[in-house]
Amino acid sequence: MVTARKPITSLRWWIGGLLCASTIINYIDRQTLSLLAPYLKLDYHWTNSDYANIAIAFRVAYSIGQTVFGRLMDRIGTRRGLTLTVIWYSLISMLTSLANGFYSFATFRFLLGAGESANWPAATKAVSEWFPKRERALATALFDSGSSIGGAIAPFIVLWIYFRWGWRPAFMIPGVLGFLWLIAWRWLYYPPEEHSRISSSELQMIVADKESNGLSQGRVSIQWSELFKLPQTWGVIIAKASTDPVFFFITEWFPIYLVAKGIELKNGLIAVWIPFIAADAGSFFAGYVSGYLIKRGWPLGAARKALIVFGGLGMTMLIPTIFTTDIYLIALLFAIATFTYAGFTTMANVLPSDLYDSGSVASVSGLSGTGAGIGTIVAFKLIGYFSDARQGTGTHSFDPILVIAGIVPFIGMVLVLMLVRNTEATNEGLVRRI
Repeated sequence: MVTARKPITSLRWWIGGLLCASTIINYIDRQTLSLLAPYLKLDYHWTNSDYANIAIAFRVAYSIGQTVFGRLMDRIGTRRGLTLTVIWYSLISMLTSLANGFYSFATFRFLLGAGESANWPAATKAVSEWFPKRERALATALFDSGSSIGGAIAPFIVLWIYFRWGWRPAFMIPGVLGFLWLIAWRWLYYPPEEHSRISSSELQMIVADKESNGLSQGRVSIQWSELFKLPQTWGVIIAKASTDPVFFFITEWFPIYLVAKGIELKNGLIAVWIPFIAADAGSFFAGYVSGYLIKRGWPLGAARKALIVFGGLGMTMLIPTIFTTDIYLIALLFAIATFTYAGFTTMANVLPSDLYDSGSVASVSGLSGTGAGIGTIVAFKLIGYFSDARQGTGTHSFDPILVIAGIVPFIGMVLVLMLVRNTEATNEGLVRRI
């Protein structure tokens, strides 16, 4: 515990900003390969299936790591856990500059996925520790918006470095950012009950909210075997598994998709970054609206589910993209889809802290991330296969993929509405009332 000093006003939002910065760096590191993929494919003679397998190597480690590191965060704490994983993935990002072919790229991507997997469980746990329920969705939107911000600015950083110095520095230079972030993280982050820079009024607000929600002040952890028996857990898993693979398709395949549509990547940067900006705006919109509905007297569950319905319906806007090759219309339709996706995924990210005690939040968040990872692995394998098989169809090679990407989140929306509800486990105190 640090020595007592002058309190920092609204300390929780400074911590939320740090979590956002971590997510931005996380996404810049992971976006580097997808942005360079059209060029590396030519240099190393990769097919779409080859690229899919490299991307899958990341997703396998990411999927396993979400559950493993989620549980670890609940055991060793957010401060120490996120420190270790940021060191890990920053080093791996820099070492990727040493890759020299398919297998070395796949190995480095696997190791990067393992390290980056801890970010969301850790950030979700930090939000549950620092924010009252009326602010939790907005705080989740803040850290989750880092994925959109990172995805939006990565092309300008990575491609700028690539066109001047080549692909190896484009991996190495962004990797330094994580070490700079760690300086601020180690200085600022402690649990609120242990923090010397928190004001008494802010601490009282946080503690009072936990007590009013029936949450314990300690770390009560539910066993995995019990978590899997709860429909709420499966609702959280499906919320991520039905939406994240679609967004990951956009983050990791969008440059290749645009080239397949006949769009020059240099001329198509507007289509690359606009969907990410839309997702960023959608995160804050969803967080604000959900909090506003709670202040207006809506039940917590209804305030969350309204945005889930919004997302499930909005992501169907991916389907009309099969009828156009106009870059501006494509950008608009993808922007609508990512804006509404952000509402869905923000609620999916906040649900673990709504439903579970602090001792299980990162575990449930990790399980949902693993579900999303498994869905993404299956999706990437199918994307690689179908896009290669349909190359002769010209600009229509990705059409079946976009249709499925618009339908699956709608199905996920229906299942989440059915599963996330008050049950006997709620009465027993295993899950919070929603």
